[in-house]
Amino acid sequence: MMRHKSVAVWLASAALGTAVAFGATAAVADEQFIPLLSYRVGAYASGGTGIFGGYIDYMNMINQRDGGINGVKLTWEECETEYNTARGVECYERLKNKGALGASMVMPLSTGITYSLIDRVATDKIPLVTIGYGRTDASDGRVFPYVFPMLTNYWSQNTTKIKFIGMREGGMDKLKGKKIVNLYIDIPYGKETIPVLDAQAKKYGFIVTHIPFTAPGNDQQSQWLQIRQIKPDWVILRGYGVNVPVAIKTAAKSGFPRDHMVGVWWSGSEEDTIPAGDAAKGYIAAGFNVAGTNYPVIKDIQKYVYAKNLGNMEDKSRVGSIYYNRGVVYGIITVEAIRKAQEKYGKKTLSGEQVRWGLENLNLDDKHLKQLGAEGFLPALKMSCADHEGSGLAKFQQWDGKQWKVITDWITPDRELVRPMIEQSAAEYAKEKNLTLRDCSKEG
Repeated sequence: MMRHKSVAVWLASAALGTAVAFGATAAVADEQFIPLLSYRVGAYASGGTGIFGGYIDYMNMINQRDGGINGVKLTWEECETEYNTARGVECYERLKNKGALGASMVMPLSTGITYSLIDRVATDKIPLVTIGYGRTDASDGRVFPYVFPMLTNYWSQNTTKIKFIGMREGGMDKLKGKKIVNLYIDIPYGKETIPVLDAQAKKYGFIVTHIPFTAPGNDQQSQWLQIRQIKPDWVILRGYGVNVPVAIKTAAKSGFPRDHMVGVWWSGSEEDTIPAGDAAKGYIAAGFNVAGTNYPVIKDIQKYVYAKNLGNMEDKSRVGSIYYNRGVVYGIITVEAIRKAQEKYGKKTLSGEQVRWGLENLNLDDKHLKQLGAEGFLPALKMSCADHEGSGLAKFQQWDGKQWKVITDWITPDRELVRPMIEQSAAEYAKEKNLTLRDCSKEG
């Protein structure tokens, strides 16, 4: 379990002996405020606890090791959303104006909450960062200047899945006539890849069947009965939280081979496979980060945070897990976007609008990632005015019964298919909202 920290955390104050009211978020110079729309209870708590734990530990490490970002300390406050859209909006409204200059950015870790915040953040001028989730067409920064589905989006990831399946079948031409089931949780997150799967089915000639299950997904007997009747070659799983081990165990009972199940990166953590027991062996999932503690960035967290008994994870064995490391990725992107924005606006507390510039001009190449102790930990990332996604790269990993083993290098998405779909969808949104596309040639 995680230690629930639902009030403000002011790490620098304890170190300096400064008296700061517990839970306060008074405007203090040279402190950068990060609202955390977290969830540590409910059906999706396994993801929320690990990711927000890693995120907080990384920010804590930056404060403890470096004294903040060029002298600017990171502060934050958690608000429990329970992965509920209405609660997420309430949390956003509660926290957006806290800190010296308001929220730096917001990461709700929920596609449903993301959809509900898109219009609000544009009005409030607060960047909405949705790393590996959210609304895919928000990758077009000309239409969505305040939304950043960074590293990769769901459509790109799905094309890497089909590429992976094609590799396993002996070539993309071998996909013709194959049957693929898309088993998904019936919420906005689950539905997000239906359009791109249909487009890929048309392109490669495979037959796709979309089968939803109702959240939280504790019973999938009827869905797997339907899958048994279809007899697919592959099953793509778009689950999250408690429903993932249910899907894996039900697949085993149904006789479906787990090495022909490919999960999204929200269905590919230790919290998904360990509860499924022996049934999970051979199961495959995508990922935009890797597991493990043998990275300098994790070792620094252990040295500067856990060695001082300041860690956010009560269960220290989760440090280095998929979800924990994903939270560290969130921390890296947060810190480096603020650092980038400081290059333009100065080494001081920045507004959300200024941090937005830092996000849009962020360039984490392999050299930079090595300096951060995160070489191979996540893919390189370069943002631009028009492209708020980046490379879209994904790796695939397989559960060997005890741990995840990476079984591919980074796989490139089908950008020729995805980008036109993104631009078409974004243009429709712009028309609906009467928005004028930004002229990226004038952005700097």
